[in-house]
Amino acid sequence: MRFDGKVALVTGGAGGMGASHVRGLAAEGARIVIGDVRDDEGRSLAAELPRATYCRLDVTEEEAWKSAVRTAEEAFGPVDVLVNNAGIVHFGGVEEQSPEHFRRVLEVNLVGTFLGMHTVLPGMRARGHGSVVNISSAAGLIGFADGIGYVASKWGVRGMTKAAALDMAGTGVRVNSVHPGVIRTAMGENASPGLFARQPVPRIGEPEEVTRMVLFLAGDDASYTTGGEFLIDGGQTVGHLGHARP
Repeated sequence: MRFDGKVALVTGGAGGMGASHVRGLAAEGARIVIGDVRDDEGRSLAAELPRATYCRLDVTEEEAWKSAVRTAEEAFGPVDVLVNNAGIVHFGGVEEQSPEHFRRVLEVNLVGTFLGMHTVLPGMRARGHGSVVNISSAAGLIGFADGIGYVASKWGVRGMTKAAALDMAGTGVRVNSVHPGVIRTAMGENASPGLFARQPVPRIGEPEEVTRMVLFLAGDDASYTTGGEFLIDGGQTVGHLGHARP
């Protein structure tokens, strides 16, 4: 199994894409720390798996990150894989979105990802190995109306990934970003079909499809890959299909 003996910390792991990543890593032998603020769901998921524990983790709080790393070390050992998956969205354009909502989205999606890397990467560097997978979005590559805070945060995650990969150069630690399109989760399941009907793969994506990309990047199969941005968006960012010529 690809992650036999490895320790993985997944944020936002209690549901949605995060839960899919947790299950995928566990199926490949990883020992999992599920970090989230949804206590009941997190504990329930951990109870389903043979080598998993739940830790309450508000990704915006540095002390909570330190506690999560201690939980991993005490339960299983040092963190080998970090999946920065936690994220939120508040819809609204530049005129409508309140500064409070804008800041909150940046705190969770961008600062939370920074704090995760800031806390976990020193240990990975010291051990000479490790993989960080930051979940950005198709919105980290193109703009979307009515989502200015989300777009800003996900472009930021994309940029931080590249900067961190350079900071880790030569250490044996890799940092990559994943950019999902519209995925069947609580965040995406109510999306208008117009968002994906004219993309090259004209359907909504499934969490497990994103998980397969995460597993590739987290493991040794991607040993020559760092600082990359990996799309799993049905071709959404390629552009919309035009009308057929007469």
